[in-house]
Amino acid sequence: MNVPLVADPQILRPHHSERPVVDVAVGILVRDDGFFLLTSRPTGKAYAGYWEFPGGKVEPGESVATALRRELEEELGITLVDAQPWRQTMVDYPHALVKLHFCKVYRWTGALLMRESQSFAWQTLPVSVTPILPGTVPVLEWLAQEAGP
Repeated sequence: MNVPLVADPQILRPHHSERPVVDVAVGILVRDDGFFLLTSRPTGKAYAGYWEFPGGKVEPGESVATALRRELEEELGITLVDAQPWRQTMVDYPHALVKLHFCKVYRWTGALLMRESQSFAWQTLPVSVTPILPGTVPVLEWLAQEAGP
């Protein structure tokens, strides 16, 4: 893994080597038509209103897959059927040093229920929602690279 992406570098923070790393499981839900799901960060959370892929913290003793399954149920009301580990990256946010574990999700059951009063949008590239959470930007670039010219 390379040097972390630094979100909002103008905001002072402790040296990242002194900060604990927070592992986060993230799901890239992809429909059969190729559209992927973005959700907005709820009011009261850091970067509220920014668009991101759904997911959340990996709790002690959890695997990334278990955390992703739990988070998708808690946030979206869906049951994960299968997730494929895809990529990882580090993001140094002012509020936390985060290691993002991205998984592609092609199969789930249940209808979307925005349990945290967040918004959702099925998107394709280029996305039409803004603002985009800094940690989401590399994923959009990776998806564009996979799609080719």
